[in-house]
Amino acid sequence: MRKVIVTEFLTLDGVYEDSIPWHRDYTSPAGGQFKQGELFESGALLLGRMTYEGFAQYWPTATGTGEFGERMNSLPKFVATTTLTSLDWNATPLEGDVVAAVEELKRQEGGNLLVYGSGSLVQTLLRHGLVDELRLMVYPLVLGSGKRLFSGGDRLALNLTASRELGAGVLLLTYQPVAEGTPGPS
Repeated sequence: MRKVIVTEFLTLDGVYEDSIPWHRDYTSPAGGQFKQGELFESGALLLGRMTYEGFAQYWPTATGTGEFGERMNSLPKFVATTTLTSLDWNATPLEGDVVAAVEELKRQEGGNLLVYGSGSLVQTLLRHGLVDELRLMVYPLVLGSGKRLFSGGDRLALNLTASRELGAGVLLLTYQPVAEGTPGPS
């Protein structure tokens, strides 16, 4: 059975949107190694439409990205979309109800389903208990405004399973959602 692994770049005030302008100031070898490792341990990408469109525009023609770029381009992609009917870049649209489609993907054999960005999709997956692991790369920055990952008012109990510093002040916090009816962290 596949797991859904969500990984997000997040500011201290919870902003995840359009991270390219702000996360580049905090690069480190450890952060790059982490991103490479999680990509190579995954069997497919699970993306929202906006993240897919941005990635599909960049990755197929990106140069100098080495093994990481090759892996990004070769992995199968599953895209949550109600507007796109034809996808390129080794991608398949999720048909029908996204929750049912992800449940079906999880039941299949194969490596983990890695979710990059895709905030609206992630919020839906969290709300329906479909995320097995939540990896937050928290950057030492407060933006003051922007889309926040946790803004829907839903309560979500999480267990911290690991934490480490990735250099440049960035913390990697790894959580697993607490199953309903299970006591939260003590």
